[in-house]
Amino acid sequence: MYKLTLFFCLYFVSFINCQTKKDRACELKKVGILFSSAKQNSFLIFDNDYDYKVHAFKFQFFYSVRRGKKWDFNFLVQPQFQMATHQLLNTYFITPDTPNFEFLRTKFSKKKNLSLYAFELGFQLRRNISKKIFFEATLGLGIAYIDLSSERLAQGFTFIENLSLGMSYEFHQSELYLGSTIGHVSNLDFKLPNDGYNSFGFELGYRIYIN
Repeated sequence: MYKLTLFFCLYFVSFINCQTKKDRACELKKVGILFSSAKQNSFLIFDNDYDYKVHAFKFQFFYSVRRGKKWDFNFLVQPQFQMATHQLLNTYFITPDTPNFEFLRTKFSKKKNLSLYAFELGFQLRRNISKKIFFEATLGLGIAYIDLSSERLAQGFTFIENLSLGMSYEFHQSELYLGSTIGHVSNLDFKLPNDGYNSFGFELGYRIYIN
């Protein structure tokens, strides 16, 4: 996690430097919106301790960093809002040595709605499969604020990490995107608890070329 954070910091600094120099390779190329729906209990990720479902709405800004012979490299800025539900399923996850453990077991066993506000930076690899169809892999890291605590994560400042794999279809100076996503939310032990949330789901996006 520390190495990943350092990588994105260095990458973002180089991106800002590129923008300062007015390098055309770093121009804003596309803007878009993305909707994703994911959950913790799926065929890929499963944990009997808790239930977690999340819907995310992202605004996307795509900057072209480098065009290669086979792969293109893009930088993404993705402010977003996430709505989630959480419920503790295994009450014994909260152990008796935890202060007020009986109260917390009752409290977190009830389904609750969470809101998360985040600013995410992404690094994308993109390759054309045909003239109009492209494969995309995007790694994202962001900082966020979550408005409610649980047995797995404290309220307040946290991080989000996402890996997305998908396909986009280009038409009339715009694109449709369909993909899958794996996500994680945790706060790097700034506060306890910090077991975090994991999720797997699907994404649907629409983008418009502006350059």
